[in-house]
Amino acid sequence: MASKGSVLRIEKSSIYDGDGLRTVLFLKGCPLRCLWCSTPESQRVEPERGINRDKCTGCGKCAQSCARAAITMRGGRPEIDAAKCVGCLECVKICPSAAVAGYGFQMTADEAVREIAKDELFYFHSGGGVTISGGEPLMQSAFVREVFEGCAKRGIDCAMESSFHAPWSEIEPLLPLLSLLHVDIKHPNNARHKELTGIGNGLILENIRRADASKNNIGIVTRTPLIPGINDADEDIAELAEIVKGIKKLRFMEFLAYHKLGAETYKRLEKTYLLPDVKTPEAHHMRQKAQLFKKLSGVEVKVNGERV
Repeated sequence: MASKGSVLRIEKSSIYDGDGLRTVLFLKGCPLRCLWCSTPESQRVEPERGINRDKCTGCGKCAQSCARAAITMRGGRPEIDAAKCVGCLECVKICPSAAVAGYGFQMTADEAVREIAKDELFYFHSGGGVTISGGEPLMQSAFVREVFEGCAKRGIDCAMESSFHAPWSEIEPLLPLLSLLHVDIKHPNNARHKELTGIGNGLILENIRRADASKNNIGIVTRTPLIPGINDADEDIAELAEIVKGIKKLRFMEFLAYHKLGAETYKRLEKTYLLPDVKTPEAHHMRQKAQLFKKLSGVEVKVNGERV
């Protein structure tokens, strides 16, 4: 029987998540708590709901529909007890003003493969395939492996985007199924990485070394979100260059510009966005840091998908 996975969403025809046109399967659940996380709805494995207070009319139908009594009306506003909520999302279905949004759904590996296979023709002509992203795919490694195995049987190319913070036993069985691996290095310094994400980078860097030393024919792309005042100092770039330049299977390094696209989702999940005053870096700043990295490492660099 195919295992079930907790899926956040499925995006078609991506050109930024590997070679060619790709279907990207975003999964829920992540062990990191990055201060700048752009998809806070991906952090929990369980399906969850958010509320757009501007759309809410205070009708109370969500509270009436909740079998767990997780929603109560106070002052004409729904209040949700997260400890009681089981993620059934009945409140999403019944809301007449679409004020309640659902994040996540269950899907079997067979169902995922069938959905991915709908675009086989596009993969064939573009050299694309499927990329599993997150959240963190390795939190659902059994499901991921079944999806990759099903895709591989159909000749569909497989790639993965990961923080690589997981036991090696969860990673090693996936490597023979992959052509490309995107790995994030949020900050090169272990202590600073822990301050910013809740975990150190020791296991991540060790897993990169082990994947690089493996006999599997995979390409590795390392990526870092460039965040002003957080990880863009010249000394941070220099330390990152020292880490990355020793990776033999490396295709290129990519710098991604920090943005606040997830700020509205934080609001709907009633969470606090922790970097409200940090601005998106200017294009010239991104290129300057990328050029410094290239000079120090000798590694090819992309900025938001464009080669420097």
